[in-house]
Amino acid sequence: MPYPELYNWDGCAQFVSDFLSMEPLPDPLKPPSHLYSSTTVLAYQKGNCFDFSTLLCSLLIGSGYDAYCVNGYGSQDLCLMDLTREPCPLTVKPKEALWEKEEAPPKKYAVRPPRDLTSRFEQEQERKRQEKIKAEEERRQREEEERLQEVDSTGTDPLHGLRVHSWVLVLSGKREVPESFFIDPFTARSYSPQDEHFLGIESLWNHKNYWINMQDCWNCCKDLIFDLGDPVKWEYLLLGTDKPRLSLVDEEDDTLSEDYDIENLGKEDEDKCFDMPHSWVEQLEISPEVFETRCPNGKKVIQYKKAKLEKWAPYLNSNGLVCCLSTYKDPECTKILEVKEWYQNREDMLELRHINKDTGLIVDYFKPGHPQALRVHSYTSMQPEMDRVMEFYKTVRVDGLIRREETPKTMTEYYERRPDFLSYRHVNFGPRVKKITMNSTESNPRTVLKITERFFRNPAKPADEDVAERVFLIMEERIQLRYHCRENHITASKREFLRRTEVDSKGNKIIMTPDMCSSFEVEPSEHTKKLLYQYETMMQLKKEEKLCRHQAWESELEVLEILKLREEEEEAHTLTISIYDTKRNEKSKEYREARERVMHEEHLQQVEAQLDYLAPFLAQLPPGEKLTRWQAVHVKEECLSDFKQRLIDKANLIQARFEKETQELQKKQQWYQENQVTLTAEDEDLYLSYCSQAMFRIRILEQRLNRHKEMAPLKYMALEEKLCKDPRLAELLKSFV
Repeated sequence: MPYPELYNWDGCAQFVSDFLSMEPLPDPLKPPSHLYSSTTVLAYQKGNCFDFSTLLCSLLIGSGYDAYCVNGYGSQDLCLMDLTREPCPLTVKPKEALWEKEEAPPKKYAVRPPRDLTSRFEQEQERKRQEKIKAEEERRQREEEERLQEVDSTGTDPLHGLRVHSWVLVLSGKREVPESFFIDPFTARSYSPQDEHFLGIESLWNHKNYWINMQDCWNCCKDLIFDLGDPVKWEYLLLGTDKPRLSLVDEEDDTLSEDYDIENLGKEDEDKCFDMPHSWVEQLEISPEVFETRCPNGKKVIQYKKAKLEKWAPYLNSNGLVCCLSTYKDPECTKILEVKEWYQNREDMLELRHINKDTGLIVDYFKPGHPQALRVHSYTSMQPEMDRVMEFYKTVRVDGLIRREETPKTMTEYYERRPDFLSYRHVNFGPRVKKITMNSTESNPRTVLKITERFFRNPAKPADEDVAERVFLIMEERIQLRYHCRENHITASKREFLRRTEVDSKGNKIIMTPDMCSSFEVEPSEHTKKLLYQYETMMQLKKEEKLCRHQAWESELEVLEILKLREEEEEAHTLTISIYDTKRNEKSKEYREARERVMHEEHLQQVEAQLDYLAPFLAQLPPGEKLTRWQAVHVKEECLSDFKQRLIDKANLIQARFEKETQELQKKQQWYQENQVTLTAEDEDLYLSYCSQAMFRIRILEQRLNRHKEMAPLKYMALEEKLCKDPRLAELLKSFV
C-alpha cells in the first residue's frame, strides 16, 4: 500500500484501532461461529475482536511480519476495551536519563565560599518537618490506592478467565523483531507474553496453517513457548507447515530397519501434504480518502483514567482541530484540570495548544513558517500589557531575538548571534497615561524608567573596553557600565556617568565635568582619565540611550502587532490545502473542469467535422460509376430533404412532450379542485411538489421548442452551403448555383 505509516507494526495497529468500531462478542464465553474476511471488515468498518485481529494480522503479514491471530482468554478490561483504569499514553511522560554532574576540581587560588551561618538546629527541624509532610502525603496516597483497590475488588469479574478474546502474536525473527510480543487490536498497544491481561491461548493461525496449543495455561501465558515447530507443544492442523519441525537425534544403536521406517514415514507424510487453495479474498485496498478519514464518521472518543481523548479526521473541523486530550482531577471526570489540542493544516502554523484550567495559562506552539516567526506563545489574556512569554525561531529573526517576556511593568528580551553581541535587554516602564488597545493607531508609548542591557564577550576588544552590562537609569539621569573580567581576574572594571546638565556662573551649560564620571578600574590607564575620553563616551552613551528607548518602543508596537495578528488568525482559522489535493483545492478543481470542458468541445467539433452527410446517399449509387450532374443535384436534394424531415420530426417530438406534460398538469389540477376538501397536508405537499416539477419541465420544453424553431433555418442553410462546397459536388453544381 502507498502509505509509509503501514510499513511498521505500530502504524498498522493504530490504523486498525482508529478505523474500526468495536462490537462485543454475542456470547463472551464462545468464539464467533464464523469469521469475516479482511475486505469485508474494511467495508463494514466495524467488528468484534476476531475481526480486528484478522485485519491487523493481514496488514502485518503484508508488511513482512511473522504475525498470527490468537484465540484465547483475556481480562474483562481487555475484552470490553475498558481503558478507564489505564492512563492515557499521551499523559505518561518518558523517563529522563539522570546524568551525574561532574564536579570541577577546585582551583588553587579560587575564592573561598562564605561561611555558612545557618543554624544546624533550624536545618534539622526543617528536615523533620519536610519528612513529616512527605510521610503524610505518602500515607494519603496509600489510603487512596487501598480504597481504589477495594472498589476494584468488590467489582471482581465473575467470568474471569472464561472471557474469549482474540489478539495478534508477532514472533521474533522477521523484520528484525528481537522478542515475541502481543498486540491488542482494540487499543493498538503492545504487551509482553508475561502480561497478566492475557489469561490463556487455545489456538492460533495465519494464512498458511492452524495450530492448537497443547501446553497448560495455569500460569496465564507466562510459561508458554512459542516454538510452532514443536508438535508436542503446538499441534498443527495441516501438513506442510513452513515452521521447522523438532529435530530428533538418532541413537547410535538404532538399527537400519528403524531408520528405514522413519524415512518411509517422512515420505508418506510428504505425500499427504495438503496444498492450501488460493485465497478467494480480494486484495486489500484502502483509498486515500478512507485512510485520511480513519475514524468512523471522522470522529472517535476514548475514555482513559482521569482523561478523555478525542480524535477527528483532518479538515473535518473548520479550525483544523484533529486531537483533544482533556485531563481531570477526579476519577468521575467532572473537574477539568488541563486541555491539550492538536491542530493540522493551519495557515497560522498553530500545532498545539495547552490550556491550564486552574491558572488560566494558555501555551500555543507553532511550526516554522509563522509570519512573525513565533515558536511558543504563553499568555493568560490576549489583551496588551499582560503577563506573556513569546519565543521565536532564531534562524528566522534578523535581529536575533529568541525570547520576549512581558509583564504589566517590564519587558525582557533575549538575543543570540547579534553583531553587537547583545544578549539581554530588560526595560522597566512607568504607568501609561492613556489606556491602549490592539486596534489603537495613535503613538502612545509608555514612560521608560530603566533599561538594562547585557552583552556577550567580544574577543576583538580588550576586556576593560568590552561592556558586559549597561544600565540606563533614565529618571535618575545616570548611566552605569560594567565591563567583562579579564582572564584570571575576579573583579571587573566599572564606570558611572551623570548626564545632567549644569550651568556655570555666567549662565553657560556645562556638558562635562570631572565629577560627572566615577569609575573603578582594575588596571587604570592614562587615556581613560582624560576628560575628552569621558566626554566622547558620554556622547556615545546618550546616542545609545536614545536608540534603546526607540527599540523598546518598537518592541511594544511589535507585541501589539503580533496580538492583533493572532486575534485575526483565531477568528479566521484558515486552513491550507496542498496543490496536490485536487479534491479540496477549489482553484485546481475549477481549472481542471474548465480544461475538461474545452477538450470535450474540441472533441465534439472534431467529430462533427469528420461527419459525412453524403455517405448514406452516395452508397445508394452503383459503385465505381462517375457522378453525373443530375445525380449530384439529386443527392443534394435528398440530403437536404432528409435533414429537413429530421428537423420537423424533432420539433414534433418536443411539441408532443410539451402537450403531454401540459395535459397531465391540467388533469392533476382538475383532480386537486375536485378533492381539495378531503386532502391531507402531506397530499397537498406532494401536489405542490408535482406542480413545481411539471412547470419546470414545461418551461424547459417550451424553451427548447422556441430555440429549435430559431435554429432550424440556420442549420438548413449551413448544411446547404456545406454541400455546395463539398469537393464531390462542387464542380457538378456550379452551373446550378
